[in-house]
Amino acid sequence: MLKYGDFFLKLEIAEKFGVYNVLPYTVYHMIRHEGTDPENPAKVYFQLEPDGITAASDPNFRRKANAKAITFDNYEIAHFRLLSDTSYLPYGRSYLEPARKIYKQTNLMEDAMLIHRIMRAPEKRMFYINVGSIPPTEVDQFMQKTINTMKKTPYVDQQTGDYNLKFNMQNMMEDFYLPVRGGDNSTRIETTKGLDYDGTTDVQYLQAKLFAALKIPKAYFGYEGDLSGKATLAAEDIHFARTVERIQKILESELTKIALVHLYTQGFTGESLTNFEVRLSTPSIIFEQEKVALLKEKVDLAAQMKDTKMFSTDYIYENIFNFSEDQYMEMRDLVREDTKRAFRVAQIEAEGNDPAKSGMTYGTPHDLASMYGRRSVATPKGGEPSSLPKGYSEVEKEQEWGQPGPEGGRPTEKASVYGTNDALGGRDPLGQHGMHGGFPSDNENVNETSMTKSVFNKNQNMLKSIVFTGEQEKESELLNEDNIKDLGN
Repeated sequence: MLKYGDFFLKLEIAEKFGVYNVLPYTVYHMIRHEGTDPENPAKVYFQLEPDGITAASDPNFRRKANAKAITFDNYEIAHFRLLSDTSYLPYGRSYLEPARKIYKQTNLMEDAMLIHRIMRAPEKRMFYINVGSIPPTEVDQFMQKTINTMKKTPYVDQQTGDYNLKFNMQNMMEDFYLPVRGGDNSTRIETTKGLDYDGTTDVQYLQAKLFAALKIPKAYFGYEGDLSGKATLAAEDIHFARTVERIQKILESELTKIALVHLYTQGFTGESLTNFEVRLSTPSIIFEQEKVALLKEKVDLAAQMKDTKMFSTDYIYENIFNFSEDQYMEMRDLVREDTKRAFRVAQIEAEGNDPAKSGMTYGTPHDLASMYGRRSVATPKGGEPSSLPKGYSEVEKEQEWGQPGPEGGRPTEKASVYGTNDALGGRDPLGQHGMHGGFPSDNENVNETSMTKSVFNKNQNMLKSIVFTGEQEKESELLNEDNIKDLGN
């Protein structure tokens, strides 16, 4: 798919078994047709040309008598294509297309660099030969004789006796021979430096353009040795991981199509047919960590905005997380379901009660408030008599709220007698008020005024005769002799 931009798979389908095999078809023989039916513009079908697309498009092409094109429906072919350029529709564009021209330029530059190094890089020598008093008309002949003597070595074959002037490899054709005379009459040999070639800079420039067009780091091709292995490529270049992720989405879409065909032939319909998702592995751990870090920052920002009470949750969902109204309404329903699930788990762990099965809760603040007098709903104070522990109710089963008591007393106002003198253990069973001096209405806590003291002093004698007459001190009978019994009797 990356090389040609398209990849075709023929699905072999069997009823009740689904897709049991796939056959790859070359892009040179498959034709995709779409939008050809006016009544159904969305119809797509494929055509297989046995002789190839190029041959079929030739106006002089004549198909064999027994050969014909094969047509496939859309569900029979899985067409993987890179939709990155609309100029290539209905086919995809090759991943290598942007780098095709640059690749040719790089090859030409490398060849030019190699040729230049071979032809111009060797050092050359300059021979200054003193011609002395040789006439000018004979200088050329003398120089040619000298050159031939230095470039060719006489050679006699020992077996055949043939005379051969073999080439002397120590001398190059590009050496310079210059005749000199006059004051400069010495013969000498000088060496000229080879040409300094810096064409590698141009090659590196084209290579950098090639890697940029491919969107692949250089280390993948071994041009950088500072990386430990290819597993760190995505960490070295996050853009490469994003490129891989875009290609994975194309693969996932066609794999989903294959899965739909497979499930449909096995009898799946409705929601059960589409209730799945195909995902490929994450191309880069670093890339995944960046997404997690970004989401964490969004969550922290949303929490701070909510704490300031300056933004509504609808605004946070829409502008921070880019949720639509349907999405955040669904999210709120899911949050409520999570809260119910957490309360159910807490009830099972703390009370051993499953509210989903029993329909009741135990130990919640509402249950305790209903039991001991506080209420948050319009029910009698203290709750219903049946929900109170044994011994805490003052209401008979036949008695109704607000009606006179069994003997015509005042109407019942509360279900619980807890905290009154009629309750088990009195009105202070735990001694909470006793530790702090008791109730304000206790006798020892009543403040005596001057009026109460004067009334007590005026009637002190009468009160003594009434209150203390029955409490006369008796003399001890321990020393009475009548208590001595005769041991003889």
